[in-house]
Amino acid sequence: MSKIAVLIGSPRRGGNTDMLAQAFIDGIDKQKNTVEIISVADVKVGGCTGCNACYVNNSLCVQKDDMQDIYNKLTDAETIVIATPIYFYGISSQLKSIVDRLHNPIRNTFHVKKLVLLMVCADTIPTVFDSVVTMYQSVLSYFSLQNGGIVKADGVKEKGDIKGNPALIEAFELARTVCNNG
Repeated sequence: MSKIAVLIGSPRRGGNTDMLAQAFIDGIDKQKNTVEIISVADVKVGGCTGCNACYVNNSLCVQKDDMQDIYNKLTDAETIVIATPIYFYGISSQLKSIVDRLHNPIRNTFHVKKLVLLMVCADTIPTVFDSVVTMYQSVLSYFSLQNGGIVKADGVKEKGDIKGNPALIEAFELARTVCNNG
């Protein structure tokens, strides 16, 4: 069985990001895959302080928070799905704290081969997703990871606005393609 970790970056429970992530999860064949959901709404993670103690001591982060549990959940994942709202042309600050804390030697023990990016945004301007897509592509390149795909849903501001949005079907179908072929 392949393990898929879904990292949900919205602090708002039951919102548009959760719904897009759930559409993706619904498309995963649970007989071929296990799914681990990590939601920023359920964890407390401080931002990286740049102390580099993890590198100097080749150890885990010196901060005592929920990141140790997140490291454990990501270790065996072959696919990581990042679902995020777009806040001022970037990922949520809660998700950014987790991503920054992956600047740790433990990430070299991970088995991840593929990334998927799911994004929602209230705005509809054409460039609203560009900076996050650039960051995502940089991570793919740096770690030599396979691009599992990107789903974007714009114009979804209020909780539930994503209902009926074609991005939900796109996320479901992407999961069927990306996660069920092994």
